[in-house]
Amino acid sequence: MSTLPATTGATAPTEPAVPAEPAVPATAAPAGRAVPAHLRAAVDAAKERVAALHAELPRWELVVWTAGNVSERVRAGSVEGPGSTGVAGGTSATDGLGDLLVIKPSGLSYDDITPESMVVCDLDGNLVEGDRAPSSDTAAHAYVYRHMPEVGGVVHTHSTYATAWAARAEPVPCVLTMMADEFGGDIPVGPFALIGDDSIGRGIVETLRDSRSPAVLMRNHGPFTIGKDARSAVKAAVMCEEVARTVHVSRQLGDPTRIEQSDVDSLYARYQHVYGQQPAH
Repeated sequence: MSTLPATTGATAPTEPAVPAEPAVPATAAPAGRAVPAHLRAAVDAAKERVAALHAELPRWELVVWTAGNVSERVRAGSVEGPGSTGVAGGTSATDGLGDLLVIKPSGLSYDDITPESMVVCDLDGNLVEGDRAPSSDTAAHAYVYRHMPEVGGVVHTHSTYATAWAARAEPVPCVLTMMADEFGGDIPVGPFALIGDDSIGRGIVETLRDSRSPAVLMRNHGPFTIGKDARSAVKAAVMCEEVARTVHVSRQLGDPTRIEQSDVDSLYARYQHVYGQQPAH
């Protein structure tokens, strides 16, 4: 049984705050690499979204210091304009060839995040635009985009309760209707992987490719979430931490009761296809 205190937020630091270290500098994108002109508007719109969504991570107490990141895919066929998001909503090449991703630079303080500070990479993790080094998790994000063409957003956090489950290498069991709705079952655990190459990305894809869950707890590391766009992936990260905390609190009282699989299936189908405002036919 886990023994984390049943608190509802992060504990405030006892020592005085110190300034964040400067973002890691990077050599400018190599000559010949640049955002294609037809993607300029889509990339700029993605930078606005990704910068704004990063603010949601500290708001929901999912990160501390400079940890965590949000990225969004810009599809090669994206056309920014009426009726198009420039990401999942635009026309796109189904194989992802020529797609780009927007992500925050490595080590950048959340207070310093702006649309202009975002960096752009190709799906091999190479810098295409920006004057800072991309996040150290860029290779993992890029691998997910290359191998899961339906994914338009990836988020990584070190949120306390979800990361505690990851440290135990224990899936969060589906004992709440909220979990059935959002995750379609347990939140699974992915393999241990070192940071810096695409090993984490491989673990994410291997774990989530055949799962309904948009979240995976990478062992001894923390949660990664995916979505049709960056906003959906951020929502999954927020929900992941909420259910991880609630199930932990429940286990302090005894053994939580699992939901029958048939009921999980019914709840998931309703939430995914009926809940909320549906497009008019």
